[in-house]
Amino acid sequence: MIAALMLAATVAIPNNFLLYEREAAKKDDNPETSWSASGKRTAPLVVNPCQQAKLGRTGRTQARTLTYTAVPDYSKSEQVVLYSSPAAAGKALRDLEAAVRACGRSGYRYSAAAIALGDKGLMVTGQAYQGGKPAVGGERAVVTRRANALILYTVGGEWGKPAKADFKRQTSDTKRMLAKICSLADC
Repeated sequence: MIAALMLAATVAIPNNFLLYEREAAKKDDNPETSWSASGKRTAPLVVNPCQQAKLGRTGRTQARTLTYTAVPDYSKSEQVVLYSSPAAAGKALRDLEAAVRACGRSGYRYSAAAIALGDKGLMVTGQAYQGGKPAVGGERAVVTRRANALILYTVGGEWGKPAKADFKRQTSDTKRMLAKICSLADC
């Protein structure tokens, strides 16, 4: 038991581990932009189609979340979540995929497609629709599992019709994080 507690203490997500933490720490006097940071283990997943507070929470040991917001309608988020095992992280990703299929309404829909990143990866699209056609507004996210970690990058804003190019930044960020996540995860 003591060994398990010592291991949990050593795998805490350190400050400045996330890619955008240094940028978030800079002083910004612009009232139309803001960063928020959280080290709460219980923080909701930044990709959460059903807005379920407990989605992906079972088996978590650590989480770190950054969110940037710019008025009127742009945001980006970065989140790393560590789980007690690769199986627990896998279940969280499967639950998120199920939420993508189950949630949404006629005016705002979600979809997911596989992406070859990590042990398993998803490109998640949230898109506003009007009259059955893509309208302005949505979210594009890449969610990846590597061992016992989930890595999430999302950008929300004035997107039009969904396209693969919408995921360029999130895919690049995910690749950068995958290169360093094994210093924390049980790879």
